Amino acid sequence: MSTNTIRWEKGTDGIVVLTLDDPNQATNTWNADFRESLYAAVDRLTAERESITGVILTSGKETFSAGADLKELAEIVETAETAEIAAFFDEAKACLRRLETLGRPVVAAINGTALGGGLELALATHHRIAVDDSTIQIGLPEVTLGAIPGAGGVVRTVRMLGLADALLNILIKGQKHEPKKALAAGIVDELVATPAELIPAAKAWIAANPAPEQPWDRRGHRIPGGTATDPAMAMNLPAFTSTVRKELKGADFPAARNLLAAAVESTLVDFTAASTIETRYLVNLLQSPITKNMVGAFFNLQRMNKPTGRAVGVEPFTPRRVAVLGAGMMGAGIAYEYARAGAEVVLKDISVESAERGKGYSRALVEKAVSRGRKSQRWADELLARIHPTADTAELAGADVMIEAVFEDADLKKRTYSEVEPLLDPAALLASNTSQIPITGLAEGVSRPEDFIGMHFSSPVEKMPFVEVIKGRLTSAETVARTVDAVRMIGKTPIVVNDGRGFYLTRLFQALTFEALEMLAEGVPAPSIEQAAAQAGLPTQPLLVLDQVSLTLARSIIADRQAAAATAGSGYNERNCDTVVFDMVDKYDRAGRAAGAGFYGYADGKRLGLWPGLRAAFGGDNREISFEDLRERMLFIISLEVVKCLDEGIVETTLTADVGSLMGGMPPWTGGAVTYVNSYHGGVAGFVARARELAAAYGDRFTPPTLLLVATERGASIAS
Repeated sequence: MSTNTIRWEKGTDGIVVLTLDDPNQATNTWNADFRESLYAAVDRLTAERESITGVILTSGKETFSAGADLKELAEIVETAETAEIAAFFDEAKACLRRLETLGRPVVAAINGTALGGGLELALATHHRIAVDDSTIQIGLPEVTLGAIPGAGGVVRTVRMLGLADALLNILIKGQKHEPKKALAAGIVDELVATPAELIPAAKAWIAANPAPEQPWDRRGHRIPGGTATDPAMAMNLPAFTSTVRKELKGADFPAARNLLAAAVESTLVDFTAASTIETRYLVNLLQSPITKNMVGAFFNLQRMNKPTGRAVGVEPFTPRRVAVLGAGMMGAGIAYEYARAGAEVVLKDISVESAERGKGYSRALVEKAVSRGRKSQRWADELLARIHPTADTAELAGADVMIEAVFEDADLKKRTYSEVEPLLDPAALLASNTSQIPITGLAEGVSRPEDFIGMHFSSPVEKMPFVEVIKGRLTSAETVARTVDAVRMIGKTPIVVNDGRGFYLTRLFQALTFEALEMLAEGVPAPSIEQAAAQAGLPTQPLLVLDQVSLTLARSIIADRQAAAATAGSGYNERNCDTVVFDMVDKYDRAGRAAGAGFYGYADGKRLGLWPGLRAAFGGDNREISFEDLRERMLFIISLEVVKCLDEGIVETTLTADVGSLMGGMPPWTGGAVTYVNSYHGGVAGFVARARELAAAYGDRFTPPTLLLVATERGASIAS
């Protein structure tokens, strides 16, 4: 039996308040129960129309509506025929069309986040009022999942705002706006200060507007800026195509192209036909492998963030006092994140001046948030008051978490632990932010190795959505659980992996960037390398990101590899990429952005173009390598490293491997490295065949590892 998810309340003033409140979910979504409830509510509104003076849509939850139930939608797409999928969306659109043509004023009282179908529901009302709360997000982010809006979002925003504003401000990037920006963008009409003011404001608007119509239903309505065939708009259409191409950087990403086509074509026909066009472009996407990969990645991320697999009997852990050792950019970012989450933070460095500079990082961030109206001055003052810069080790007393972020030197780190550990809470969590030094070895520097763990943050800390959690050989299950709690406290996804040099994310980063250096050493033009990465859909261009993290660090990684090989007595095979790094740092004095010179030039902190000297230094006339090979070398080298990490037990599940690889560099359209391998043309066998081709042409690093060969022999996919 279905569940009613919409409460109906009719007042003596004739206004019906429809409250979205699914009793079976924490968040309202467009699931089967909601659709049935909405269709029934609209039927009743139509039947009782003569006694109704207005309608208000609001929510009984903290969110207004999160839009489509993606799990249910994925099941429908997997089992239904094309015509059935189209009918599914057409039915929802027909319901919203009946709502907006009811002949009575309909107002959306948006008390929380309204995304995707949630906003599309609000767009089918005559007036949208939202609470002015910066935590609320309003937008149509479907394109970020490889889809487009399917309940009239394209058609209505274009008719409301015009092609240019709808595409650039709402659709193409899938922006999630806070209420003030949503108001400025035109998808919200009014703001109120508190939730309590929503219903009174909605009733006031209804009283003042007893017989509203949607703009597109008024006689003589013209789309702002004109249709696609109007001369002025027609002149601008190539610019929209360029904008999409610039946004995608040439990557194969059909959602944005379908979105642009649906928006443009919708201006040439009436509302009904435009809705059909929108549906057809969406259905086309839903049946594409890329969209399925991206939706699958969305579900995987949700699974990663669920508190499953927790050690039995471990109480939830919320850090109260965090000791951050090292106030460089990384330590400063960590301090900001924990202060933002409400913890007291002691930020220690070798001098008070250095520690104060670290706090200055947080000061700059909060000042930016206040100046843009996102946060209050009181919030900023309270956050900064929670960060205590110091050079005095004694001030770390009582901290229940230690996060070390000093220079990447094992001996220095161990000396730091011996100095600090006696002052901490006896049960304090002990963590290192190292990016590659094995945790098991570092744990020798503490008296409680079972409480020692890796917490590998990425820079800039406040923007990166994940933290790599590394288990040492002696790290206890309780420590892992407490660390995961500490990561989730600051709103980030924990990627839990096992110990090994470079762990997981650093290995993926090195695989990609060092492959780009191999290309450079082969004489491939640097612009071609960066463009190949962009067109592969990689979120970062490898030479640029090497500049950002510094070539000095890359040099130390190579030196560390050489030292480890010498210790193991296994010998070290120097690669062309090593020579490029050593030459850039030692020969050309170009260590990266912080040094003011790297693969790119810099002036006054601003990036200029690629360094013209690259051609003379490493050549740049090799145009024999196909562009497709450049693209696939990057995707394959990351994927092969992921498979090796699975083979070696660094990552334990394909879920962790996929989500971690997306956060470590794989393009969103792949769904993650494991999904990319499994869904490659010809499956795993096809991937293996192509890897062997690359190995024959470019080196043994592309040789498929055992896990892939076994899967190929079995005719199976890679599975946990």
